[in-house]
Amino acid sequence: MRFEGIYTPVVTPYHEDFSLNEAALAATLDQLIEAGVHGIIVAGTTGEYYAQTPEERIDLMARAKALIAGRVPMIVGTGAMRTEDSVAYAEAAVAAGADALLIATPPYAYPTGREIALHALAIDRAANLPVMLYNYPGRMSVNMDEDCLDRLGRSPNFCAIKESSGDPNRLHMLARDYPHIALSCGMDDQALEFFAWGARSWVCAGSNFAPEAHLSLYKACALEGDFTKGRAIMSAMLPLMRVLEQGGKFIQCIKHGLTLRGIEAGPPRKPLQPLNKDDRRELEEVIRTMNGTIVAIEGAKA
Repeated sequence: MRFEGIYTPVVTPYHEDFSLNEAALAATLDQLIEAGVHGIIVAGTTGEYYAQTPEERIDLMARAKALIAGRVPMIVGTGAMRTEDSVAYAEAAVAAGADALLIATPPYAYPTGREIALHALAIDRAANLPVMLYNYPGRMSVNMDEDCLDRLGRSPNFCAIKESSGDPNRLHMLARDYPHIALSCGMDDQALEFFAWGARSWVCAGSNFAPEAHLSLYKACALEGDFTKGRAIMSAMLPLMRVLEQGGKFIQCIKHGLTLRGIEAGPPRKPLQPLNKDDRRELEEVIRTMNGTIVAIEGAKA
């Protein structure tokens, strides 16, 4: 499988009692697919998988697959602390009809590169699906190092890596030394650099509510090779990225952004709390400014 384009780690919309709002999920998926995103990721961090029961996660896989209805690929996250649990989620993803898996480092355990590789290989044996690796040391405390990548690169199923370290040296190393593992942007404020180094996909939570902006940057850089236009679009997007990352309010911002498009995404699950009035106002202003600026950029190039 080739990962090309914009992949949205979809939110899980809730009612006020934290039960699944399936109508809002359906509306979110329809809006994303109609906007032109290239794939949907279920059970990513943005979907709050860590706050769901195993039964909820498995049920959500099947519901999302039915709602997507084959229009774009569905990638399922297998994140868990225990390898046995990740294997079970991978098997459930196969049963639900997933097209690929997202495999992250198990949190808290602080595994070595070899141990991360053995974890991923166990999932691969159980599922035999294409895999996008997910390197996020900011949450997992360790990198998927060269030992890990060397071991996993021998299997054709490990075909991409979402790189979220924020380390430019990692970006250079992956592009230069592991061209057989496709590079996917996982650090939003470095998207321009990722595309310059050959990335063909972007896993971006902000595309839940701003797919058009993210698609504009992808098209300018990856498809048109117009990095002058890309720099202008990236400059317009940076204020939003700063707001999303400040103060540990990432998921809350994504959900409120979706609400601004008429889809009630509901509250985040505890321990997270919804945005306060000032945070909502700031987010709304940067989204409005970004959208207006990108429309002007696209219009000038038309």
